[in-house]
Amino acid sequence: MHSGILLIEFGSIILGLGLLGRAAARFRLSPIPLYLLAGLAFGEGGLLPLGASEEFIAAGAEIGVILLLLMLGLEYTAGDLVTNLKAHYPAGLVDGALNAVPGAAAALMLGWGPVAAVVLGGVTWISSSGVIAKVLGDLGRIGNRETPVILSVLVLEDLAMAVYLPIVTALVAGAGLLAGSVTLAVALGAAGLVLFVAVRYGRVISRFVSSDDPEKLLLVVLGLTILVAGVAQQLQVSAAVGAFLVGIALSGEVAEGAHTLLSPLRDLFAAVFFVFFGLHTNPASIPPVLLPALALAVVTAATKIATGYWAARRAGISVKGRWRAGGALVARGEFSIVIAGLAVSAGIEPSLGPLATAYVLILVIVGPLTARFTEPVATWWTARGPALRKRQEARRYEETEAPVADV
Repeated sequence: MHSGILLIEFGSIILGLGLLGRAAARFRLSPIPLYLLAGLAFGEGGLLPLGASEEFIAAGAEIGVILLLLMLGLEYTAGDLVTNLKAHYPAGLVDGALNAVPGAAAALMLGWGPVAAVVLGGVTWISSSGVIAKVLGDLGRIGNRETPVILSVLVLEDLAMAVYLPIVTALVAGAGLLAGSVTLAVALGAAGLVLFVAVRYGRVISRFVSSDDPEKLLLVVLGLTILVAGVAQQLQVSAAVGAFLVGIALSGEVAEGAHTLLSPLRDLFAAVFFVFFGLHTNPASIPPVLLPALALAVVTAATKIATGYWAARRAGISVKGRWRAGGALVARGEFSIVIAGLAVSAGIEPSLGPLATAYVLILVIVGPLTARFTEPVATWWTARGPALRKRQEARRYEETEAPVADV
């Protein structure tokens, strides 16, 4: 009986997510806000609270986070990461300073304490790689000169996650200074070791994992990823970081084959993750934090645009390309929710989850709009300034210098 209810609930959720995804695709929007809204509808205080399937969904959500980070790691080789670090680290520093500080400051102003400040700083810092990649493809900007700058900023954020997530994991678990330092040291050591092994022996690892049979390749890569993620979590490092490092270690045809095979699974379990986050957010708790979320969204949208503009200017991109780069970076999404989810699971500040949900909902909708319209609006405003000054000068001339007509 119970298993029948579980299947009915879970099947209804998957079907609903599929329909929501189709609706979002029709309007060329990211489905993330719709998935979050679905979670709010099925969660505590929602329209149709779930019962039997919540524990099952929790396991699926954890796999969703692991697959998100694995697929992210598969996008880059260790050599690419090292090159990006050397060439674009100043942009990463500016990005962190401009976008993490507003979130941390807002948490302190709300009286949430230093741990919540570190978490909210991460929520406002990390852009959504998935949403941004989709928007760039939809707008036909993959080949634009500013696109490598955008991708470099995203890569640096992803690398920073390997350091940031263990810190947050230790903080929300209530670990002391010594335990937190050990956790960070283990994470940095593991990341450095994986990068070294990937650079020196990446081909050997890929040959070991490689298989001409898609089924065997899928099972080996997925099993290895979940195993490493579990070991990382036992070491209090972060399952997501472990999955990310596995993705970096794989390269060549293995990475391409795994990416193709795992993409549908990633999309399924990532959608489940967003629903699960929404399940743990009571819709009634969002209105009280809507105003701070909106203010934070306005401020950090502006700081992301400034980040992209500065990074593109540093790379010698034209003014229009600078504005396009800035507008493209505004969207927040999956990783902001991952970070907030750590705090929600640990019971850190009850209002943090609702604020993060509202914040992501706002910017995941606004992000594609800023990517599309920031450059034309900035161009119009730039052209309007000289024209307005000319009209003002002409009016002053008419008032002071024009000859008086004879009476």
